[in-house]
Amino acid sequence: MSPVDTTVYGPLPNYVGGRRVEVTSEIRYPVYNPAFGSVIAEAPESGVDHVASAVDVAETAFEKWSRIPVTERVKFLFRLERLMSERLDELAATVTREHGKTLSEARGEVLRAIENVEAAAASVYHIMGRNNLDISEGIDEELYRVPLGVFGVVSPFNFPLMVPFWFIPYAVGLGNTVVVKPSEKTPVSMTLITRLFEEAGFPPGVVNVVNGGTKSVDALLSNPKVEGISFVGSTSVAGYIYSRGTASHKRVQAGASAKNFEVVMPDADLNLVIPSLISSFFGNAGERCLAGSVLVTLPENHERVLKLFVDAASRLRLGYGLVAGVDMGPLIRREHLERVKRYIEVGESEGARLVLDGRGVRLNDYPDGFFLGPTVFDEVSADMRISREEIFGPVASVMTVRNLDEAIEVINSSRFGNAATIFTSSGHHAREFVSRVEAGNIGVNIGVAAPIAFYPFAGMKDSFFGDLHAQGGDDHIYFYTERKIVISRWGNPKQIVSTH
Repeated sequence: MSPVDTTVYGPLPNYVGGRRVEVTSEIRYPVYNPAFGSVIAEAPESGVDHVASAVDVAETAFEKWSRIPVTERVKFLFRLERLMSERLDELAATVTREHGKTLSEARGEVLRAIENVEAAAASVYHIMGRNNLDISEGIDEELYRVPLGVFGVVSPFNFPLMVPFWFIPYAVGLGNTVVVKPSEKTPVSMTLITRLFEEAGFPPGVVNVVNGGTKSVDALLSNPKVEGISFVGSTSVAGYIYSRGTASHKRVQAGASAKNFEVVMPDADLNLVIPSLISSFFGNAGERCLAGSVLVTLPENHERVLKLFVDAASRLRLGYGLVAGVDMGPLIRREHLERVKRYIEVGESEGARLVLDGRGVRLNDYPDGFFLGPTVFDEVSADMRISREEIFGPVASVMTVRNLDEAIEVINSSRFGNAATIFTSSGHHAREFVSRVEAGNIGVNIGVAAPIAFYPFAGMKDSFFGDLHAQGGDDHIYFYTERKIVISRWGNPKQIVSTH
């Protein structure tokens, strides 16, 4: 029997001030189950007035929320973490339906979101300031960190829960309020999880969700009451948001595109390497900013690595992510599928050798799904577009270099600097790679260099705009709070000499 999923979510409301608000809009975005090509929900375009209303509500909520003792605020996060853990399977299934990734991948995404709630609950205690007694006789000086107000969170389609949770729990845990604009391609998960914020007891207006596309983002950028924007998406949009946001004196952290290189040295253990490469290049159907994109080999191991890699990739089972045994799901949209196919045509026209062509995949159970099989190019050079531009799909470019020095040179010539990995049994090679490669997230014998929640998600060059990165560490504390300096005199009044 062919797999069937008739789940439909219908028109999605905004979530403002603890209420679900229906939005009347001529522009409505269809949300697909990409395995079947069927519409499962519809997201409205929130105009300037809708966004302004959400910001106003968030600003009002901030006045009380920011004054709740930090020891009380974290209890809301504890309750949210428990509720998300209890609903993990339900949340993961929703992610699979609207994005297409496998249930295992969706569960991993939800677990990462939960980890960020846990990390945020722990990290809010690190907002302690510092003080000095008697900087002058009878005068003390102190530094406090205080929340700022309303922050906008604009998230991408590929991780509809994990990425918003790089920001939301930290922002609200530190005393701010948020207006979240999920991707119009995958807004269902974020819309549904607002119920858990309610069950956790968050006051109305602390967390708000507005649906929409470009107009909604522009409304957040132009609203003077929004203190800052947290964003993940393409480099072109990240640059736009950074420029618009900073021009209006907002704080901006904007994660952007990537082109990630994975170097396999001749001394690497291929029993470890090949499964790691398959997960990196084809997990999430290649739709992630930490996905492997260019596989770099040396003459000594090229043929062996290529054969094992292609053999493993060709065995991956495609299908609906909620079906047991499926290894890889579809791409997000037919338009994106066609875009990735065009890159395959570009690779062929540039002279790369197509070793495995995923365009021929035919799935009888999913005739309308947006599927593309794993695709592998060999004989790729550093000047080809397929080795320089982000494809965001299950397409691997295999390149051969003379030595590690050339591999590092090729990596550093990229305009992007999100992630890079080396597979080796040599500590010297690993150390050279780590110290010289220009990338924010570096893996050593790790296919996907994804930082745990209490570390920041780093990025360099055109992969990040701003100074303070997403997720844990100290960056979120500095981004979502401001310093306040207090200089006070409490000396004996008789000893105070007027300076006037």
